[in-house]
Amino acid sequence: MGRAYEVRKAAMAKTAMAKTKVYSRFGKEIYLAAKSGVPDPEMNVNLKRVIERAKKAQVPADIIKRAIDKAASGTQDAYTSVRYEGFGPGASTIIVDCLTDNVNRTVSEVRNCFTKTKNKMGVSGSVSFMYKSQAIVSFTGLSEDETLEALVNADIDADIEVDEDIVTVYGDPTDLYRIKQALEDANPNIKIDIEEITMVPLNYVKLESEEDKASFQKLLDMLNELDDVQEIYHNVELD
Repeated sequence: MGRAYEVRKAAMAKTAMAKTKVYSRFGKEIYLAAKSGVPDPEMNVNLKRVIERAKKAQVPADIIKRAIDKAASGTQDAYTSVRYEGFGPGASTIIVDCLTDNVNRTVSEVRNCFTKTKNKMGVSGSVSFMYKSQAIVSFTGLSEDETLEALVNADIDADIEVDEDIVTVYGDPTDLYRIKQALEDANPNIKIDIEEITMVPLNYVKLESEEDKASFQKLLDMLNELDDVQEIYHNVELD
């Protein structure tokens, strides 16, 4: 199974997180997008795109509105984006992206997750060089040939993977919305399941022992419970 399978499995795992956690994460993203420009999605393209993603994740309209209203009110919440890298059981690696208003608290909480599961937190750059930042769009509604034609017509350089009727396009992170637009121009009724910028491991590993699997899952669960954690990337093949 290729990258497309693993990426879709990871995306499904994200949507399975507790709804309150998903709401909290999108609330921060929407607030920051609104603060970085005009708090109006019709005039702020970045805000509009974050809202589209939030709606796809079934974030309620009132939560979206509260985040925008908070930004418009002038409230100053100073969030900082931080990335932590570490090593799990076996040859597994993990990248944790956080959005926090207290870096000291967050690094302590993330390190605690690694320590309590007997895993190791690494220094910056110790893991990320084994990953590639990519824009990913996974969808149904176009064939491989139709997808290739749409990308060529839009002058977009990207890779395509097909798994049954699901097509996944991998491109440069800056091309995410160009890819989406090109596909929608080719078929307005296309069904897009995943549209995001993610970290894709260059190689996947499989955990063999039940002990390693349990340790890895516990680490993921603990990290997912942290309010400041936005995204978790790893190189473990999912069963």
